[in-house]
Amino acid sequence: MNFYQLLKDAKRINKAVFITTPLLFFYIVFFVDIAPGKPVITYTFAVAVLMALWWITEVVPLAVTSLLPIVLFPVFGVMTGKDVASNYINDIIFLFLGGFIFALAMQKWDLHKRIALKLLLLVGNSPAKIMLGFMLSTAFLSMWISNTATTMLMVPILISIILKLEEVNKAENIKHFSTGLLLAVAYSASIGGISTLVGTPPNLSFARIFVIYFPNAPTISFASWFFYAFPVVVVLFLFTYAYLYFVFIKRDASQWTTIDNSTIKNEYKKLGIWVQEQKILAIFFVILALLWFTRADIDLGSFKFKGWSNIFHNPSYLTDGTVAIFIGILLFLIPSKKEKGTFIMDWRTAEDIPWGIILLFGGGFALANGFKVSGLSEWFGGQLVWLKGVHPIYIILVVATIITFLTELTSNVATVETFLPVIAALSVSVEVNPLLFMLPATIAASLAFMLPAATPPNAIIFGTKRLKVLDMSKTGLVLNFVGIAVVTIATYYLATFVFGIALDVNPEWAKP
Repeated sequence: MNFYQLLKDAKRINKAVFITTPLLFFYIVFFVDIAPGKPVITYTFAVAVLMALWWITEVVPLAVTSLLPIVLFPVFGVMTGKDVASNYINDIIFLFLGGFIFALAMQKWDLHKRIALKLLLLVGNSPAKIMLGFMLSTAFLSMWISNTATTMLMVPILISIILKLEEVNKAENIKHFSTGLLLAVAYSASIGGISTLVGTPPNLSFARIFVIYFPNAPTISFASWFFYAFPVVVVLFLFTYAYLYFVFIKRDASQWTTIDNSTIKNEYKKLGIWVQEQKILAIFFVILALLWFTRADIDLGSFKFKGWSNIFHNPSYLTDGTVAIFIGILLFLIPSKKEKGTFIMDWRTAEDIPWGIILLFGGGFALANGFKVSGLSEWFGGQLVWLKGVHPIYIILVVATIITFLTELTSNVATVETFLPVIAALSVSVEVNPLLFMLPATIAASLAFMLPAATPPNAIIFGTKRLKVLDMSKTGLVLNFVGIAVVTIATYYLATFVFGIALDVNPEWAKP
């Protein structure tokens, strides 16, 4: 059975889900009582089931499903309409907005393309260096702009390189290598996005849901996330490069002739000289990164650093979202030299902000809040109390495995926003620091490498029609298991250091 037949079968399943899920929803509402005397818990559970199934199957747009809490929670007495609506606008939403405004400005003035091509020129033109150049460029850009936008940028450049190779070699001789290059770009986009809070949507979802459940917990700052996630990215990046080199380069490279850097040089020359707008954006890029990294205090044992927010009377009032919006506003105020009468950023460009993702965030935050307010999360915790004697590392491993393979079939944001409330309840039930389970679940959602539908980068490279599902699934399966192992080990050993987690102590802020 080919992939297209599977798609047809999936559409049939989706139609069946579209019809049956509302029936299941009303059945739970009227005929199920999971917590006697507390009907609001059952109602919240019914909404969660409906949203989860619609998110997984995407029978209606993800953003539309995300609006359900605005209607259903007030109707069933879970939360007031005012309280539900407040979940759709918060500091994490503005962190995303500010970061995306900057990313769109980079794309408007081709700064992202200049960075990518320059890195490719610096690395070299042997098969191994070509792959490394594409991986480094993709991973770096994915730290700051969306994985989808990064992949869309890199694929045309990559295809031009492949076509040039096909000119000087037989196409069949480099087919294997071209498959490896395409996979390298997709995988690097997913891996690079893990590094920063703005790198991929699941990271932002975690930051907000963590605050919803544990408002008194220490803030997850841009810097603290980076110190935990970046080492994971480095290990996964190095392994992925070595693995793809072994599978797609070592065996065949001697059979064909490589190319010089002329193709990349020509692409770079098309950009012309650095214009003023690019220079300003490059400076602002560095400023934005520094402000994010140094806003909050950094405490890594022997290394302590006081954040710049301490110069203000209320340091906690300033968030990473404050910084992102501040820089975003400035871009609308700085005149453009190249386009007289305009500014570096304009609202027409800003209209490309993915508002559907913002609604998806809001729906997930509303669902998480509903879990907490209704008592459903506490009920889930009661069902999982039998895990209290299990060593945390085994739970971390299971959580990472489930989320990784589930994300192969579902939106990674929807997966995170559906399961993080349950994982938060699990941590409270077994009296373990919630970060031990919520961190690996979040990162694992970005480590689905097997199927085209798993992530937008996978779908984009599959759309080139230059590789088969079997190529992706065989290669991705190995990376899935390596990712699970790396995330498990990094969480158990590195996260405990970065976030000051004591394995045998349940922090006061996590106690019900």
